Amino acid sequence: MLQEESDLSLIIAQIVQKLKGSNLYAQLERQAWASLQRPEIKLESLKEDIKEFFKISGWEKKLQNAVYSELSVFPLPSHPAAPPEHLKEPLVYMRKAQGSWEKRILKSLNSMCTELSIPLARKRPVGEQKELLNKWNEMGTDEPDLSLFRPVYAPKDFLEVLINLRNPNYENGDSLSFRTHLGLIQVPLKVKDIPELKEFFVELGLTTGQLGIDDSTQVPPELFENEHVRIGQKVLAEQDSAAAQQYIRQGSPTALRAELWALILNISSQPEDILYYEQLKTNVIQHDLLVDSLIYKDVKLTASNDDYYFVFEDYLYQVLLCFSRDTSVLGHFAYNSASPPKSYIRGKLGLEEYAVFYPPNVAPLCFLYHEPSKLYQIFREMYVRFFFRLHSISSHPSGIVSLCLLFETLLQTYLPQLFYHLREIGAQPLRISFKWMVRAFSGYLATDQLLLLWDRILGYNSLEILAVLAAAVFAFRAVNLMEVTSLAAAEAVLADLSTLKVMPLLQIFLFATVT
Repeated sequence: MLQEESDLSLIIAQIVQKLKGSNLYAQLERQAWASLQRPEIKLESLKEDIKEFFKISGWEKKLQNAVYSELSVFPLPSHPAAPPEHLKEPLVYMRKAQGSWEKRILKSLNSMCTELSIPLARKRPVGEQKELLNKWNEMGTDEPDLSLFRPVYAPKDFLEVLINLRNPNYENGDSLSFRTHLGLIQVPLKVKDIPELKEFFVELGLTTGQLGIDDSTQVPPELFENEHVRIGQKVLAEQDSAAAQQYIRQGSPTALRAELWALILNISSQPEDILYYEQLKTNVIQHDLLVDSLIYKDVKLTASNDDYYFVFEDYLYQVLLCFSRDTSVLGHFAYNSASPPKSYIRGKLGLEEYAVFYPPNVAPLCFLYHEPSKLYQIFREMYVRFFFRLHSISSHPSGIVSLCLLFETLLQTYLPQLFYHLREIGAQPLRISFKWMVRAFSGYLATDQLLLLWDRILGYNSLEILAVLAAAVFAFRAVNLMEVTSLAAAEAVLADLSTLKVMPLLQIFLFATVT
C-alpha cells in the first residue's frame, strides 16, 4: 500500500513538473491573475473561488485533458532508485541490442556520406534557401537525382536483428511453454492470450455496435450509426479526452474523426503552435541534412506511386522534413529504448548549439488534416505515443518484439495446423506479416479500413491490435495458405490486403474463430 502511494506521489510530481514547462501552465497562471479582478472572487475563499472559476470557464477541463495525455505516455512505475536507463528499457540485453542496431544504422549513414562526399548536415547557400522557399508547396514537382542514395535499412534487416535476440540469462529448457514456441522470436516476454485479449478488447465483442460493421449498407443507420454520431457530437461538445478515447473504441464517424483524434491527443491549433511549425520550416530552409534526401527517396518510392496517397506528396515532404528538425521530439527518448543520433553542422563539431538531431507513416493523416501545422502536430504526437515502438527494440507490450511474439503465439496456439504447415515449407508467417506490423498496415489496407484500425489504436492506447489483425488475416486466408508449397506462393496469397474489412476480421478472430 505504501509503495503504491509512493509510486502515485512520484507520478504526480513528475507530471506537475512536466506541465510547469508547458504553454498551458502559463495560460492558467494568466487566467488566475485575471480572475482576481472578478467580483465573485473573494479573498477569504480565494482558492475555492479560483477553482470554481476554472471549472465554469473550461480551463479545468483543459488541465484534466493535459494530465490525461501525460498519463497516456507515462512510463510504467519503477523503483525510485532505478537508474534512468531502466525507464527507457528495464532489460539489459534489450538495451544492448538497441545500441548495436543504432550503431549499425549510423555506420550505414556515415559510409554513405563518405562514398558520396557529402556531410550529414550543412547550411544551405542563400540562393538555395530562396529556391526551396519558393517551391515549398510544390516540392513534389522536384526531381532530384537520388540514384546514389540507398535506404539505410529494410524491414527484413530489422527482422533479422529481432530473430537473433536472446536473453543470456535464460535457458530454453527452463520453461516448457517457451520451449514449445516454434516461431522466429526466441525471447521470453509475457504476451496476452485470447482470453486476456477478449477482456482487453471487450468493446470489439459481437454484441457491441461497431463502425466498420454496423454502418454497412445492409444495416439501417437508425439502428446504430445515427445514435453513435449523436454521442460523438456530445463527446466533442464536452471536450473530454478520456470520454473521446472510450468512444472511439467503437470507431469514429468520418466527419468527426479529425476532431476526435485531436482531442484524444490533446492537440489544439494555438497561434504559438503555428509559429513553432513556421520555425521548423525555417530550419528546413536554412539547413540541408542527409536525411532530407532519404525522405525524398522514400516518398518517391512509396506515396508517389500509391493510388491513395500520391495527391498528398507535397504535404508529406513538408511534415517529414520539419519532423527531422523538431528537437521537442527528443522528450520521448526518456521512455524509448532508443537514443537520438546527432550530427553537427560542418565546422562546428562539439558545439551543442550546432547539434542536429535525427529523430525518425504520415500519409493516412493527410485525409484528415489539410492545415500543415495541424497535420504536423497530429503526426508528431502519433509518432511519440505509438509508432516509435515499431522501430526500436524493447520489451514493452506495444513494442515490435512483443507484437511479433504475440502474432506467432496466436497462430501457433489457435491455428496450429496452418502454423506448422507454413513452417515446414519454409514460409515462417512472421516473414510475411512483419512488414504489415512495422508500418502499422499503412500502404496495405484501403484508407477507410486503415483509419478504422488506427481509431482502435488510439482508443485502447495500444499497438497490440496490429498483431491480432495480422493473425486474423492468416486465419481468413487459411484455406488457401494450407495449399501452398513455398514462401513465394504464401506471399502471393497475402499480397493484396486492400479489399479486406478490418472490423469483421478482428471480431470473428477474437470472438468466434478461437475459443
